[in-house]
Amino acid sequence: MPKRLRLTRRFPVALTEDAYRALRRFADEAQVTQDEALVFLFENFGSVTHESNLTHRLRLFRAELDARKT
Repeated sequence: MPKRLRLTRRFPVALTEDAYRALRRFADEAQVTQDEALVFLFENFGSVTHESNLTHRLRLFRAELDARKT
């Protein structure tokens, strides 16, 4: 029996315009809502990310983070 999708948690999220556009594009291509797209990504995080790519991209993001905040 498939696990029922119950959206039980709500939390405020701030996204950059680029991140929001990427989320909307992903949700549209997958034909799901933005909430459902986020649920899918987080429930399947380990299998939808490549660990070495994730580590590298996170390192780059952290290096640019202070500059992006200003």
